[in-house]
Amino acid sequence: MKRIFYLGIISLVTWSFTWDWLSIPMNQTPYFQITLSSPEQDQILHGRMLVLLSTDSTSEPRFQITDGPESQLIFGSDVEGWNPKESLSLDADAFGYPIRSLRDVPPGDYFIQVIFNCYEYFERADGHRVLLPPDRGEGQQWNRKPGNYYSTPVKSFFDPAGPTLEVTLSEKVPEPEVPIDSKYVKHIKLKSELLSNFWGRDIYLGAHILLPEGWENHPEVKYPLAIMHGHFPSDFGGWRTEPPDPNLKPDYSERFGIEGYNRIIQEENYNFYRRWTGPDFPRVIAIEIQHPTPYYDDSYAVNSENNGPYGDAITYELIPHIEKKFRGIGEGWARFTYGGSTGGWEALAVQVFYPDEYNGCFAACPDPIDFRAYCLVNIYEDKNAYFLSSDFKNTPRPGHRDYLGNVSSTLEEMNLRELAIGTKGRSGQQWDIWEAVYSPVGPDGYPKRLWNKVTGEIDHKVAEFWRENYDLAYILKRDWAKHGKQWKGKIHLYCGDMDNYYLNNAVYLAEEILEETVDPYYDGEVDYGDRAEHCWNGDHTQPNYISRLRYHQMFIPKWTEEVSNRAPEGADLTSWRY
Repeated sequence: MKRIFYLGIISLVTWSFTWDWLSIPMNQTPYFQITLSSPEQDQILHGRMLVLLSTDSTSEPRFQITDGPESQLIFGSDVEGWNPKESLSLDADAFGYPIRSLRDVPPGDYFIQVIFNCYEYFERADGHRVLLPPDRGEGQQWNRKPGNYYSTPVKSFFDPAGPTLEVTLSEKVPEPEVPIDSKYVKHIKLKSELLSNFWGRDIYLGAHILLPEGWENHPEVKYPLAIMHGHFPSDFGGWRTEPPDPNLKPDYSERFGIEGYNRIIQEENYNFYRRWTGPDFPRVIAIEIQHPTPYYDDSYAVNSENNGPYGDAITYELIPHIEKKFRGIGEGWARFTYGGSTGGWEALAVQVFYPDEYNGCFAACPDPIDFRAYCLVNIYEDKNAYFLSSDFKNTPRPGHRDYLGNVSSTLEEMNLRELAIGTKGRSGQQWDIWEAVYSPVGPDGYPKRLWNKVTGEIDHKVAEFWRENYDLAYILKRDWAKHGKQWKGKIHLYCGDMDNYYLNNAVYLAEEILEETVDPYYDGEVDYGDRAEHCWNGDHTQPNYISRLRYHQMFIPKWTEEVSNRAPEGADLTSWRY
């Protein structure tokens, strides 16, 4: 395993500055011949063929591709117009991670699996015809997407100089389970006219709604709306109406070094249910939104050239629909947002872009909110994202660390993993979605690259577009004279000072901008957790592995304590406090 990993690292560092990998002529000897076991009549497929090799038998190879040193091998190739009645070959052109080419894989025994991530054509309103992986209710996960074809893992000897291996795609990922309504939790799905017009097909937004205790017994009451942003939720998270399962087999959390973390989660979820239904918890409607796109598990809740008008669709279509159906107050002063990581960025972004439609954001460990610290890259001044350039050496930029600073992956490795999974921003992963959200549309209809995915060379024209449209700290500074009175008191930021992805750097820069505000002073909150990793959210009394499970319990009471300071005259601040 170590031999495989370090060979990959050597090739990554060496080739990044010598060749453009995608243009290298290769020996076209097929390494794999792939067939579909039961192709449908007249079926033509488009997508990404992915071959995975693993020395780890603990799970399927499709679940073992990570940024860290434990990652196994993946090789991908775009496929357009495949007639699956015929076999498809995969050769040295397949782009790999962490080893670049199948021809460089050490001969040996591997668990081999192949998966085909299906794409479809979208005829967008901007005139572009693009080939993308549609979400199918799973939250845009290439290795779990319903309808994707895959093979069962088989242990085989692979030798790049040996014979072609034959693999059959015999399995198909099933449809996900649909959550069921209960007394407290409801589920809705709404067709968005704005998004459907943009994408040229029906696009739906979803939400999981947690109703307050006594909702059915107080038909005259209208409630504030607590909006938790974050990644695609399969159901309302952090909620459990029964005590922890006494027969639950304890698991081990590698991240936190804790035995039985699965039981801790159940205990925290059940405790939230007891607090929510108890006599002292604020009576609000809490929601979690489903808004996946063909590029990621969520849209980042803003309007985008590549994703479409998700900000408007959520703010002006979905939220009013929920408020009307479940008796929300339906006014901007009675809505607030919170979330962590992606959700932290979204919570702040919608407050910035819709200053009157929301009355407070609580953003924990937000994705980069100042692009002078796009993790460890200053996209406006740095020439290369992957390396610290100097006269005589190129030092790789770290991408992930632990709370002691130990680095487990570099920025280059993280981006090359995505490139193996999908080209043109179609990996469904983190760096690609940032480009899909923030970048202008390229001539081919796909997001313009902020930097060359292979070499790391930054396109500063794209960076300027990012600054003017999505650099939240820059926009706050630029527009404070215009919107400062609307933003006053509403901004709360929290981050660990040892965030795994260096997100605290951007928060430092944003805090400097906020502290310099006048007429009015921002009058909000910025706080840091000592040696706290991703995703610290402002609780100094609990370890991160506990506080990360208490977003609803932390931020809903916090908002209700301060809402009277920003509510308009005559606002109903009492009927929902029974």
